[in-house]
Amino acid sequence: MTVAQGIFYLIAALAVAGGLGVVLMRSTVYAALFLFLALLAVAGIYILLASEFLALVQVLIYGGAVTVLLLFALMLTRASDLPETMVGAQWPIAAFVSLLLMGLLIATVATSNWPGDADGQITRLFFNELGDALFRRWAVPFEIASLVLLVALVGAIILARQEEGE
Repeated sequence: MTVAQGIFYLIAALAVAGGLGVVLMRSTVYAALFLFLALLAVAGIYILLASEFLALVQVLIYGGAVTVLLLFALMLTRASDLPETMVGAQWPIAAFVSLLLMGLLIATVATSNWPGDADGQITRLFFNELGDALFRRWAVPFEIASLVLLVALVGAIILARQEEGE
């Protein structure tokens, strides 16, 4: 095993631990912090893939902005008033289906023929091409996504203020 493989396995373990923390935490604030850990681990995988721009976007947009927005929404909507767990009669079925899906995914990954780097070349995308695609062809979807996030934050503030007035 090479050093790069060892680092990948370490970062992948952090990503899986963060994902499990999101699902298994009883507190939504702790779940959001585990989400931040998982997103940072994904950024580390992007760095291993020599895609520094995606790693930076992952940290700034998802790790920073989305997690902070999620924490503000949780704090403004008084998520502490909600029950901490949602344990119902369906949890054994959900656990069985989850384990079945995990086995299927592991079997698929283990039996797939993954293409290797045959010619030793890494495909590089120049930043001017990426910027041209993001700010010319995909500008409207980015603006729509930003408006949806803004409406969600304003809605959380309005709901929190209405509860205070009651």
